[in-house]
Amino acid sequence: MKENTLKIFMFLLLTISFTSCHSQNKIKNLVGIEVSTDSINTFLKSRMDSLNIPGLSIAVINDSKVVYHKTFGFANVEKKLPITNKTIFEAASISKSVFAFFVMQFVEDGKLDLDKPLYEYLPYQDIANDERYKKITARMVLSHRSGFPNWRENEDDKKLKIKFDPGTAYEYSGEGYQYLAMVLKEIENTDWNGLEALFQEKVAKPLKMEHTVFIPTSYTEKNKAEPYNNQGEWIDLKNDYWYKKDKGKFVAPSSMQTEPIDFSKWMIGLMNNKILSEESYSELLKHHSKISTSSTGISVYYALGFLTADKVYSNTFFHGGNNAGFTCSYLMETEKKWGYILFTNSEYGEKLGDEVWSYFEKENE
Repeated sequence: MKENTLKIFMFLLLTISFTSCHSQNKIKNLVGIEVSTDSINTFLKSRMDSLNIPGLSIAVINDSKVVYHKTFGFANVEKKLPITNKTIFEAASISKSVFAFFVMQFVEDGKLDLDKPLYEYLPYQDIANDERYKKITARMVLSHRSGFPNWRENEDDKKLKIKFDPGTAYEYSGEGYQYLAMVLKEIENTDWNGLEALFQEKVAKPLKMEHTVFIPTSYTEKNKAEPYNNQGEWIDLKNDYWYKKDKGKFVAPSSMQTEPIDFSKWMIGLMNNKILSEESYSELLKHHSKISTSSTGISVYYALGFLTADKVYSNTFFHGGNNAGFTCSYLMETEKKWGYILFTNSEYGEKLGDEVWSYFEKENE
């Protein structure tokens, strides 16, 4: 009896140690004010309920370390399966930031020139009817200045087109990112699985990202949260158009699957200038495309794979993502080495991400 009691006590002790290893009583927010974990938990639970978000997982970074990691809600509402530390989410458009980081390694290896027309590496038959495509470079693609639409499926005729002379304006484009992924595949003379293996070798493994992939694995599929729409209804993803179209492909702008602890390792690596050279970081993070200017005079820009801004936000880099039933958001302040990453299995995760940013900028608890 005593032996069983001791075993139960040791199990509970280990469980408590594991679940609290990334959580402190006080966490510093973006402006250096201490915030209690109870306050963060209450805020997130309240907003999650208001926005009808089934489940979420979040990590907060202070001084290059994860100091808070929490999961809420359900990965599968119907079966009442909770979100856990193992739950995998679709990263949607924040895939672009990690892909751009990956691309810079090709630049450093001398395999890719940011300003060399991509057609010189790989002619693109889908747009060969428009000679302007021969102006498109990797820099234009990564900063959304290619002239391509986001996705051809959004166009009336469902065809890929160039909407303005490449390099002359900004328009968000997943198509451009995917063309660049095709170019990388051609450079390496490989297939999509080969490009995935190279991503694992050059990014995931060095940063110890154990379960971050662009092409799903049996592990990520087994542990992935179920997706839900705006009404909280389950989405039959396997019968979704995009799921069928992209299955088995390395979709650079949107197919990454991961979870907060894994993704935070990439954020921390970037904060600490890991893997890439100083020159590469300079190219990656500098302003390339001006998007807008707010009433306060702060301008928002697109770098290479990142959103950023000027003035007080000159060291702040962020992005959101939205796939069917999965939305997410991250922000990092590289000088302060502060950040957060939020994943949800809901259509409202980007909105919550904006609210989390505002919450962490408050001047008081």
